[in-house]
Amino acid sequence: MPKLKSRRAAMKRYRFTASGKAKSARPGRRHNMHVKTEKLKRGMRRVTLQPDVLTEKVHRQLPYGSR
Repeated sequence: MPKLKSRRAAMKRYRFTASGKAKSARPGRRHNMHVKTEKLKRGMRRVTLQPDVLTEKVHRQLPYGSR
C-alpha cells in the first residue's frame, strides 16, 4: 500500500498533545496589535486545544501524526 500524503497546511498549523488532541496558536497576532488590549494580547500567547470534531479532521489530514 502506498504512503499517504499529509496536508502541508495542516502540518504548519497544528500539533498534537500526548493524548492525541489537536492544539494550535490563537489567531489575531499578525497585525493591529496596538488596538488590542494587554489582557487580550497575553491571552493570545497561549495555545488552544481544538474541539473534538476538528481534531478528527486534523487526524485525517495528518495520517502520520500522533494518535
